[in-house]
Amino acid sequence: MLWLLALIIVLWILSYRKASIHWTTLAVGGLLAGYLVTQGLTLFGKGLWVAFLLVFIPITVIPIRQKLISSLVFKLMKSALPPMSQTEREALEAGNTWWDAELFSGNPNWDILQNLPAAKFSKEEQAFIDGPVETLCAMLNDWDITHNRNDLPKEVWDYIKKQKFCGMMIPKKYGGLEFSESAHSEIVMKISSRSSTAAVTVMVPNSLGPAKLLLNYGTEEQKNHYLPRLANGEEIPAFALTGPHAGSDAGAMPDTGIVCYGKFNGNDKVLGIRLNWDKRYITLGPVATVLGLAFKLYDPDHLIGEKENIGITVALIPTNTPGVSIGRRHFPLDSAFQNGPNWGKDVFIPMDWIIGGVAQVGNGWKMLMQCLTTGRAISLPALSVGAAKFTCRNTGAYARIRKQFNLPIGEFEGIEEVLARMAGETYILDAARQVTNAALDQGEKPAVISAILKYELTERMRRVVNDGMDIQGGSGICLGPKNYLGRVYQVIPVSITVEGANILTRTMMIFGQGAIRCHPYIQQEMAAIAEGKLEQFDKVFFQHIGFWGHNKAACLWLGLTNACFLATPGDKDTKRYYRQVARLSVGFAFLADYALLTLGGALKRKERLSSRFADALANLYLCSCVLKHYENQGKQNQDLPLLHWACQESIYRTQQALADILTKLPFRPIACLLNAVIFPLGKPNKPASDKLVHACAALLLADSPGRDRLTQGIYINSKPDDATGRIEVAFKAVLAAAPVEAKIKLAQKQKQLAKGELSTLVNDALSLNIITQAEAQLLITAEQARLQAISVDDFSADELVG
Repeated sequence: MLWLLALIIVLWILSYRKASIHWTTLAVGGLLAGYLVTQGLTLFGKGLWVAFLLVFIPITVIPIRQKLISSLVFKLMKSALPPMSQTEREALEAGNTWWDAELFSGNPNWDILQNLPAAKFSKEEQAFIDGPVETLCAMLNDWDITHNRNDLPKEVWDYIKKQKFCGMMIPKKYGGLEFSESAHSEIVMKISSRSSTAAVTVMVPNSLGPAKLLLNYGTEEQKNHYLPRLANGEEIPAFALTGPHAGSDAGAMPDTGIVCYGKFNGNDKVLGIRLNWDKRYITLGPVATVLGLAFKLYDPDHLIGEKENIGITVALIPTNTPGVSIGRRHFPLDSAFQNGPNWGKDVFIPMDWIIGGVAQVGNGWKMLMQCLTTGRAISLPALSVGAAKFTCRNTGAYARIRKQFNLPIGEFEGIEEVLARMAGETYILDAARQVTNAALDQGEKPAVISAILKYELTERMRRVVNDGMDIQGGSGICLGPKNYLGRVYQVIPVSITVEGANILTRTMMIFGQGAIRCHPYIQQEMAAIAEGKLEQFDKVFFQHIGFWGHNKAACLWLGLTNACFLATPGDKDTKRYYRQVARLSVGFAFLADYALLTLGGALKRKERLSSRFADALANLYLCSCVLKHYENQGKQNQDLPLLHWACQESIYRTQQALADILTKLPFRPIACLLNAVIFPLGKPNKPASDKLVHACAALLLADSPGRDRLTQGIYINSKPDDATGRIEVAFKAVLAAAPVEAKIKLAQKQKQLAKGELSTLVNDALSLNIITQAEAQLLITAEQARLQAISVDDFSADELVG
């Protein structure tokens, strides 16, 4: 092991001194050769290890031409690369990279994150949030919507259309509001804290509807016709992609269009497309007036070009077109948002109904991937943060109001642990939402980060709501007008399933896409191989080798020093977290390269392994967002418990994900050596302490600026007959009466008052001058509000049947 340590130290010195690629290559080659000689293993398959050694051992002794090495690797990689479908290629090319690429580099440039301006709303956006959004929320009664109507009331639909809620991202020149992505997110978040049905109704036209496709790819004629009508609600859009036989594998859709001549608007010979399709799970489908449809286009008679199989194409079809069947509804987990199937039989449409016209035939999947990149980063994350903040504020208050054993249940350690987790996760969720929105507002379109947000924020929201249900107990189970959490709990699987099911997103999209898009060299190497450019590959390959060697040495150095000497931003409260993110980023990049080298194309099928890489990358990103968010909010001292909890949990989860990866890598002896390089002194990061848990839980049990910042942006009211208003009223009343309760308890302890229910002791305490008349009134008001807050609904048998 001494020779191994010596080589690593030499390599570290060479790397940090920016030694030439040639000498870095020699050091890396020597180390790889040592590994192989010692373990008798191969990185490229049995039978090739002798050839591999013959290549790498000589370069540690005499310099030979790099082209000989890269030529061999070029041939090996070319034969090892799995075939890539057109849909996979277009998905990989969607969007761009941002902070995710920095984390993949193993040496994140913190200036990129530090220089990102915090998201801010324009006066017009803030006025809309404070005005029409507040008014819309006040109009919504979720129990009436989901239990009685199974739809939004007509006056709500009319208000949404009149105020242009469906045109937030449409430019003003087409009659839209032209809001920023941050404002879009804030609006959806606020509405979702009142009604998921209304939130979905508003968010779909702004993120998944045809408007984005039209803006990016539509002809001027299409934009001028449809965008004003979509902005003012004259047209209700839906987008139809998923079908019975093609969900995640959209490339397998059987829906077809055949280029042909047909009859249209009285003209007997119009060049167009005859369509047949069968779709399901289409949000707003039952009420849509215009349908965005994805299908496979064929041109057997070569009427528009030489290709017969043109590929996935997207068209806009009015739903009153002959042959279109639409209007039936699915019933998604008792939620009332409009969702249903649609199908078409021999539907003929003219060519100019294709979005972008004939010029965009076959580009449908690329168009969808580009548009979904930002949509996935906004809609469901906003809905998730709204649900998490809503649960934190109301269930935290409930834990202070509700008593057992003569104590607020929030003071029990078991409940404290759950409250702390709710508060900490919500802080992470909002940090990721706001920082990512700021990046989107600056023009970034990070595809990998959008997948991280979709998966992580919906899953963490699920945990927050589940925790809230645990604390609510029976009051969370019994549905009715007073139950504010039951419907939120019911609808969670919808967000988990749509816009890319979470299992797929975690196991394939985050790391599978990230390993190619975010890696400094992989995509360049693949392009060189695909184009047969050996010289280009030669240059990139040896840069890649130097990169891997640098990261290996940096892993060991940062592991031995716990990154104590690493220059990063931050102050006494945050610097250690910046350093740990940087340290674990190097370990992540190092392990990712090893997995790609040893598994190659097989890594695509190692979903348990890629999911751990996804966990590590996601937690590194979330921790980075938390640090930026804390600074954006002015480094509030009251938020320090949330900052510490969020960073410690994220870093600990990253560390554990890397440790889990090491148990799943091939060639176990080498994996053990990698473990010694990454964690030479063990695993230093621990989850949040009990003291920190207590401090985080306390934030939800007190009426404080910290609680208000954590839950900022959701709809809050103080109406005693409202599902959440009664909680807000009771919370404030109970806190106001807390000092008076303390007097009563002290008097009981001193034997001045007997034990008993607080409500029966008020008169005795008043007559003994233990409390004043005003204090007695505080107790009475608090008790009445508390009883109202903890009450649950009951129904007659006839009411339940109705």
